[in-house]
Formats: sequence, C-alpha cells, structure tokens
Amino acid sequence: MVGDFVLADDSDLENEEPNNPLEDDFEELREQSENTPSVLKQNKCDFLGTDKQGRHIFGIYASRFPEKSQLEGFVREIIKEIEPFVENDYILVYFHQGLKEDNKPSAQFLWNSYKELDRNFRKNLKNLYVVHPTWFIRVIWNFFSPFISEKFRKKLVYIASLDELRQTLGLDKLKLPDTICDFDDKLNPSRNRAIPAAASASATPNGRTTMQFGVPLKFIVMHSPCLNSIPPIVRKCVDSLSITGVIDTEGIFRRSGNHSEIMALKERVNRGEDVDLSDVNVHVIAGLLKSFLRDLAEPLLTFDLYDDVTKFLDWPKEERSRNVTQLIREKLPEENYELFKYIVDFLVRVVDCADLNKMTSSNLAIVFGPNFLWSGRNNTSLDEIAPINAFVDFVLQNHKAIYLIDVNQRTVTVD
Repeated sequence: MVGDFVLADDSDLENEEPNNPLEDDFEELREQSENTPSVLKQNKCDFLGTDKQGRHIFGIYASRFPEKSQLEGFVREIIKEIEPFVENDYILVYFHQGLKEDNKPSAQFLWNSYKELDRNFRKNLKNLYVVHPTWFIRVIWNFFSPFISEKFRKKLVYIASLDELRQTLGLDKLKLPDTICDFDDKLNPSRNRAIPAAASASATPNGRTTMQFGVPLKFIVMHSPCLNSIPPIVRKCVDSLSITGVIDTEGIFRRSGNHSEIMALKERVNRGEDVDLSDVNVHVIAGLLKSFLRDLAEPLLTFDLYDDVTKFLDWPKEERSRNVTQLIREKLPEENYELFKYIVDFLVRVVDCADLNKMTSSNLAIVFGPNFLWSGRNNTSLDEIAPINAFVDFVLQNHKAIYLIDVNQRTVTVD
C-alpha cells in the first residue's frame, strides 16, 4: 500500500508521503471539531437507544478520536465498553464529522482492528451506519472490500443526513453533540431537525382509537379492551411465545425478526385488525413485543423513575430489595405496574427454560433494560445503561418477593 495509505509506523514512509489529495474532505470537519467541548471526549462511545427491532445502537464519534499514538488504546476501550452487549444483535453508528489529520487512522491500523474483533462482534453486528461520509471513507472502504466477506460488506450503509438516520433507526428523539447537528445543518440547510412532540394520553393519534403502537399506555387502556391493563397485542404475543417448543427457542428475544413482517403486523394492529400469530415466526413475535415497549410514548418504567433506577448500583446491597420494591409498588402508575408485572412474570418463565433457549436473567435484562426505561432528556449513556440492566436483572431474580402482594392490595396514601 502506497500513497495515501500508510501501513506502518515507519517515519521514512511518513516523511515521503505526498500531499494528501483527500485533504479537502477534512476542512469543514476540522473546523467543527476545533470548538468541540472537551467534556464530549470523556466517553469513548454513546448508547443511542434501540432501533425499530429493539437492537442496541452505539455511537462512535471521529471528533473524540485521540492522536494516532493513542488510537490503539482508544479502540480497546470501545471494545471493552460494548462487549457485554454484543452477545445480542447490535448496531454501530459512526459519525465522521470532526476527523482531523492528526487523529486519522492509517489503513493498516483499521485492518488490524478489524482482524482483532472476535466472532460475536462481527456476526452480531447487523448494520454499520456511516454518517456524513467523505471521499476518504469511500476510498478506504473500496480498498478493503476485496478482503472482507460479502455478508459483512452488506452491513455498511452510508447516511447523508441526521433526518435520514432518525428515520432509519426509528429514533425521533435522537440526541447528538451540537457540533454534529450544526454540521448537518450546513450540509442539509433545507432540512428541519425539529423533534416531534410526544402524543398525550387523551389525544387520538391519526384519528384512530385502535392504535396500540406509538401511543401512551394510558391511551391504550382507555380505548382498547385491556384486561387488567394488559394491551391486547401484548397478551397475544405472550400467549404465543409461552407455548412449549416456542418459549425454549434458542436466542429468543436475542435474535432479530424480519423487520418488514414486524412493521406489517404493527400497521394491522393499529388499524384495529385482529391479527393471528399462530403461524408467525417466533423471532417476529418476540420483535413485535419489544417494538411495543420501545414505541410507547413514555417508557414503561416512566421518566419519573429514571434518576432512581440509574442509581441502582450505588445502593448498598442490603437496601436494594426494599428500594426496588418501593419504586415499583409505590411510584409506578397502576397500569404501568400491572403491565410490568405481567411481562416480568413471562420473562421469568423464559429464564426457566435457559438450558434450552440460552437466555438467562442477565441476557434478558440486556435486551429489555433499554426497552423498559430510557431518558426523556438525553441519550442514555453506557454508564447509565449498566444500572438499568442490573435493576431489571434484579427484578427477574427477585420477582417473588417484589410481587408478593397483589396490586389491588397495595397501600394507597390519601391526603
């Protein structure tokens, strides 16, 4: 490899390297990066949420890359941060804005980093989205393509704007550094990055009272035949997945179902159709249940509990049972309490089949944690997702003590 691609830390090679013809690609990227607040560079990557199929999404920013001599350690830190999540399907989003000449990785470094990834990182990566790609990115990728498997090549998707990214991921409230948003505004001045407001419980979305996806839980309870506050589609999913031979399917909830089938079922449900799931693939039904939770206008564990739950790991172990029970039993609205209890009871049955389906309580917590709770203010960071998952894992392991008394027997304080 010669010219634009430096294969090794060879000072002679670097001194002989001609002027980089790709330099123009970095002018605007560098201008945006110079004013990036240092606080943004403290985290190696961000947890951006879950996509339309409930898969974890991680954001990596070129503007946070250190100088070349520190890149190897930087990459290892990223791998360490997301390693607990790659047992399940996941997505990476790379934001190219902010890359500079002094932190631009060499082709050799990129190739070595790719080869060091273990099987789970490569196999379970479903998409690699490259946002605001430049000529440099395209050249690098074309160069490596002959040496990368066909399956892995198909995972790369170029994204030209943040609007396109939001639509692709299904994340209307995607929160990103201002430098990236400002850069996107320059590239796409006609686009509007206003975030749509969440639907209220009393509003009728699209004039349809039959909707169960993308609306508040209270709206569903008000307009659908919900026994004990359990939405009909949730009960259908749980009933279908509870059958012997289904609930013990290996990788249930970890593997992604066919996206087009899930979307078609959601649309039919929202139109008020009575869908039959008897012949639907298990991973599609599991994806439909995850999608229901993710599409709620407010997370099932509510925004009000976010600050408390993210402190879970800071609580003394001897106080966790009392604190968790108090949060769930006293601070959740009744419909949220009932639905959370219903889903937890089902997930406990899934855990009981872990010898066959390989889904332990911790595995299910990783899948369901971000779908039970997310922030209403910012993206949930990796530092915050860990206590959320630990909280859910604790509930699954201690569900009998937490739900010893039925909701109708809960103590209600009257002022």
